Amino acid sequence: MVTLIALYRHPEDIEAFNHHYETVHLPLAKAMPGLLGIQLTRFDHQADGAHSPYLMMAEMQFADEKQLQTALESEQGRAAGRDLMTFAKGIVTLLVGHREA
Repeated sequence: MVTLIALYRHPEDIEAFNHHYETVHLPLAKAMPGLLGIQLTRFDHQADGAHSPYLMMAEMQFADEKQLQTALESEQGRAAGRDLMTFAKGIVTLLVGHREA
């Protein structure tokens, strides 16, 4: 399994970010072909109690690297990527990981 991870730092306007993410971006991401699932984690604080530098993490699962690339290159994937840059440019980091048994 391959996971595309989006780590979001705190935006200037959390309420506007959350609204856009939930009503515009998440539906675009969910439409990507081959997507097996999305898990969202909202961070409260670091393990030592300090303020988290991250607001949220989105994990999008795909069967393999080929499925991920197909999704990203699809019209739906390109639309999600364009949208991401309208509300999260400068605060998002995208990572690709492989799950091990």
